[in-house]
Amino acid sequence: MPGPFVHELRVRYGECDPQGIVFNANYLLYFDVAFTELWRAAVGPWQEMVEGGVDAVVAEATLRFHAPARFDDELELRAQVMSLGRTAITTDIDVVRGEELLVHGSLRHVCVATHPDPAEKGLPEAVMKLAIPAPVRDGLSRFLADAH
Repeated sequence: MPGPFVHELRVRYGECDPQGIVFNANYLLYFDVAFTELWRAAVGPWQEMVEGGVDAVVAEATLRFHAPARFDDELELRAQVMSLGRTAITTDIDVVRGEELLVHGSLRHVCVATHPDPAEKGLPEAVMKLAIPAPVRDGLSRFLADAH
């Protein structure tokens, strides 16, 4: 099984609540950073995909809190693709300080067709699910947990 993609970050003061710990909603921001950086390493810049008419939107997020992070902690965001369905990508993300697991979470993204101005192309305003494009599938497969 391939190892996870790892992105490091340091907790900033503004991410903490009055008790001096990372405010719980900020972990979703950390997850977004981890997924975006995994994507950049696996597929390339996010904006290139969007300009090509494809986007990936969050359909589901779960978080399980084990211990708090605090201002100036150095964290590792360990992301691993758990499944690549027809339209959906499930990624597990662990927030770790040293070897201590602080937060475990999962994101499910769904690929959708995009255009900067849907009306201009005669498209409906609602986004439409789209099969994961082959280059995206191939790139993310490098970080797939059950890849052989």
